[in-house]
Amino acid sequence: MQNITQSGEESLIKRLAVVLVFLALVFGGVFGWKYLQMQRQSAASTGPPPAVVSTRRVTSERWQPALESIGSITPTRGVVVSAEVPGIIRRIYFDSGQRVDEGELLVELDVEVDRAELDALQADRRLAEITRNRVAQIVSDNLGPRSELDEAQAKLDRTDAEIAAKQAMIQKKSIRTPFAGELGIRIINPGQYLAPGDEIVQLVGLNPIYAEYSLPERYLSELDIGQSVSVTVQAYPDAVFEGSIYAISPSIQTASRSVRIRALIDNRDRRLRPGMFAKVDTLLDEKDSVLTLPERAVTYNPYGESVFVVDEADGMKTVALTQIKTGQVQNGRVEITSGLDEGAEVVSDGHNKLRNGQAISVDNSVDPDALTPRE
Repeated sequence: MQNITQSGEESLIKRLAVVLVFLALVFGGVFGWKYLQMQRQSAASTGPPPAVVSTRRVTSERWQPALESIGSITPTRGVVVSAEVPGIIRRIYFDSGQRVDEGELLVELDVEVDRAELDALQADRRLAEITRNRVAQIVSDNLGPRSELDEAQAKLDRTDAEIAAKQAMIQKKSIRTPFAGELGIRIINPGQYLAPGDEIVQLVGLNPIYAEYSLPERYLSELDIGQSVSVTVQAYPDAVFEGSIYAISPSIQTASRSVRIRALIDNRDRRLRPGMFAKVDTLLDEKDSVLTLPERAVTYNPYGESVFVVDEADGMKTVALTQIKTGQVQNGRVEITSGLDEGAEVVSDGHNKLRNGQAISVDNSVDPDALTPRE
């Protein structure tokens, strides 16, 4: 009987142990799941680390405003040298791309026949002069009529005119430059026959040179002869060519309601060439207190321009997306016409990964403009 009682107690103890283990597993699982939830909520409330950005402040600068336009480079003088009279090329005195002075000999045409004809005319003149002198003596002695002297003088004059015409013809067969400039590509060869009007080579004057462009008619009152302009071209993007307004068209173009302008540009290094596409800035009076930012700090969208302004509260920096209005751009900086005050701190680099209200960490240890560490 005692053995039966002990066996029942052992069975009860085993069942209690099993129940306790089961309860421990159940409660352990519940507490573990709750702990995991709390960890996830804590991680969610903490959020991602602040974005690292660079910032710049809105500064006030003195700018000289300009009227921007596009145009073309044109030569102050430019012609295609061509033959005035027919002939066969005897000799060529120039090379393609050569710089020449005014009156420099380019081409000689064959003049052998012309010189022979000139010799004949000069012989006729000597005879006409002798005849005129003989008749003049006869008339002075009252031995002949005055009409014979007039006829002899007219023959002499006609011979002189024929000689002058032949000399001009010979001179035209020595083709010379009408002005100093630079030659283009030679398109003729020795022995070639030239008809009147046949092209020989292009000649352009490169210094100074013109920039021709147009501006809307509303700017006409701000334009004047001698006004300074600056020109840039795609071939030399870092070079600025200075000049001044040389001429303003007296009439407005009806189709575009714009005024044509011609500016005279110094081109002593001959880098500007006719036909180049040019960006022309017509400089206006200097303007004070222009608020500016690096152009890269501005985000351009169809609905307008915006920047991320830095706000600081309780030691934490966040950004606020702010709409602004911009003006002209000069040397990588853009004019701020409204939306920001001087001294405002704005994200200049790294704003493409930001959202409104996001926390940031500012790192201005490197100057992106100079690409060198700041002191």
